[in-house]
Amino acid sequence: MTAPRDFLEGPWRAVPVLGITQILSWGTIFYTPVLIVPLIAAERGWSMAFAMGGFSFALLVAGLIAPYVGRSIDRFGGHVTMTAGSLIGALGLVLIVHADNPIAYYAVWMVLGVAMSANLYDSAFGTLGRIFGAGARRPITALTLAGGFASTVSWPATHFLLQAAGWRGTYLVYAVLLACIAAPLHAFLLPRSRVEADVAKQTDAKVPDKVLPPHGLPFILVASAFAAYAFVPSGLSAHLLAIFARSGIDAGTVVWIGALFGPAQVGARLIEFSFGRNLHPLWLIRFALSVLLCAFVMLAVLGISVPVAAAFALLFGGANGLVTITRGAVPLALFGASGYGRLMGRLAGPFLVVQAAAPLVMAFVVERASDSAALALAALFAAVALVCFIVIRRTSS
Repeated sequence: MTAPRDFLEGPWRAVPVLGITQILSWGTIFYTPVLIVPLIAAERGWSMAFAMGGFSFALLVAGLIAPYVGRSIDRFGGHVTMTAGSLIGALGLVLIVHADNPIAYYAVWMVLGVAMSANLYDSAFGTLGRIFGAGARRPITALTLAGGFASTVSWPATHFLLQAAGWRGTYLVYAVLLACIAAPLHAFLLPRSRVEADVAKQTDAKVPDKVLPPHGLPFILVASAFAAYAFVPSGLSAHLLAIFARSGIDAGTVVWIGALFGPAQVGARLIEFSFGRNLHPLWLIRFALSVLLCAFVMLAVLGISVPVAAAFALLFGGANGLVTITRGAVPLALFGASGYGRLMGRLAGPFLVVQAAAPLVMAFVVERASDSAALALAALFAAVALVCFIVIRRTSS
């Protein structure tokens, strides 16, 4: 059982440290484009597609360098790699303020892509895996509880700063936060040593006697499953609320429905943290994806109305909250703690590439076919992920 004081001293202090820095990293880099990029496009006379394409390009870059970031965490530790990522993110936010040229604009998004790869969940999970070894599942779950509030904090804060300082001032404020808060927290407060033996006793974690090799068919299935799932939250986050609005739900209600997603994520993670420690993460993700597919079926059968849309947001949020946990827990359980950072980097590559492409693909389907076809495509990707996880067979422990 983890006591509150464990989060203030010893290896468990990594959880609140990363909790704060994940809120800052997601909130300043990942969640801001939806509010700021339209302002950049309008000021510089660019099309919305071109301006938002910079963000997609950053995700692509993040995916391409993710394996190298993972190796860096294994070799040097998160206190080095994630510190560098925070400083690079701060640099990128300063540079984007001055990137008036289209080529320079995309070059800055490359810099921010490096920062995302070194700062977001995959790097944080790799850091916890390096610190806690086979006992990392509960710290990972605890971290996602804090990370689930990133959008809840970021969007209101960004809206306030935009009103007070404009988009340039907002990005400069966020650069200061990354350089002066996130980077020092990573550099000075993250544990530097591996403490697997002690943590296994504290968390009652069962270290598997046998693990699958991190290559061949098992790895391909896991990588394919998570990459397929990446299409769902990325595509829906860009289009779901607009789909609800086009179905006849008024704008205020649509925003309220969207606000249900974050609490549903955190609620599902809290339940898993409290009661799910003995459930193998493969069964957890199979359950989460099954719930998500039922939510898609509900939309198709009942049609889009306020109660159905609200129920979908809750189910989608809860399922996504659990899947986020399993992105760290499934590889750890199946492939073991050895080389975990590098493993997470290899899995993050295809995940981020699909995440970058999903909004554009969904937009194409919406324009050329229909909203229903776009939702069906997202459901298909979720089904592919579920099939891959069903096919995987773990070794006996």
